[in-house]
Amino acid sequence: MEEMYMNSKIKRIINFSTAFGPSGMEDEVSSLAMEDVKDICEVHDDTMRNTYMHFKQDKEHETTILLDAHADEVGFIVQAIKPNGTIRFLPLGGWDPKNIVSGEVWILNDKGEKISGIVASQPVHFLSEEKRNGKVDFDDLVIDVGATSSQEVKEEFHISVGNFMCPAVTCKYDEAHKIFLGKAFDCRIGCAAVMDVLHQLKDVSHNIEATLTTQEEVGERGMDTAIKNLNPNIAICFEGCPSDDTFEQDYMIQSALKKGPMLRWFDRSYITSPRFMRYAIDLAHEKNIPVQESVRKGGGTNAGITHRYNIPTIIIGIPVRFAHASFGICSEEDYDNAVKLAVEIITNIDAQTIRGF
Repeated sequence: MEEMYMNSKIKRIINFSTAFGPSGMEDEVSSLAMEDVKDICEVHDDTMRNTYMHFKQDKEHETTILLDAHADEVGFIVQAIKPNGTIRFLPLGGWDPKNIVSGEVWILNDKGEKISGIVASQPVHFLSEEKRNGKVDFDDLVIDVGATSSQEVKEEFHISVGNFMCPAVTCKYDEAHKIFLGKAFDCRIGCAAVMDVLHQLKDVSHNIEATLTTQEEVGERGMDTAIKNLNPNIAICFEGCPSDDTFEQDYMIQSALKKGPMLRWFDRSYITSPRFMRYAIDLAHEKNIPVQESVRKGGGTNAGITHRYNIPTIIIGIPVRFAHASFGICSEEDYDNAVKLAVEIITNIDAQTIRGF
């Protein structure tokens, strides 16, 4: 039984990571979720492709708990096709342009096919000294699919303005070291966690609503729509949070790999619900679940939306090295502890405690 769970968990994380789903084109991620929980949940989506899940034949309970993760990943969109067959593009979400040069991307063409392309820049042989040492900007980059004219791009590759793109990365699992190497862990590792929690919950004394929301990377737009269709008493937002253990001084490390999920007090989008946060931290210590606490001067999550609707919210972050890049690394151990913490919160918390938040 345990081996079956391990296999399904690993497969779930790999599939969610590899799925095509830049902001605005999350359909493949939604389809994975719907298939994953179809036997236990009623599932539907909306026109923004937010995915809503609740248990079949759920009883009426006094309180409702929302579980959320965002389905989208940082990606790109075709802006224009140049006469020579190369493609101008714009970022969807926060990218550092130098992280994507020479990387492969998938372009979802007009026929629904994934076309491979390379992020190209002017070769160093043709660069002036000033350009060689200068800043890389998106205006300096193009996508090359191997075409020689705009006509070929349009008529043979079936690529047009408005097509979506993401890094062409298939997730891999390193069993010896219990780590995943892939793309889009912000926030597909959270999507997998939501599925896992739903499968582990049985006979809880709360209504459970779960969402995979869209367009978080371009301003939490999906959650802004979804929350108006829901009325939870509290919310838990999973996130693939940027790991800081490879560049910060020791005393500033707050989201290290293999040190447990991160509970965030503050970022530029929200201040946590302090009483809910303290409950989660105390419960983690009681259940011997390692956690890390963070205060961030940047960043932003769907919690920035939910807390404005009078919903006490916490973030359970799973550390991801190299978030918002083509490749990332995350730990199975951190994932397991994030899922365990959410399950413990939901099974242990009661209505009176929630009213006290």
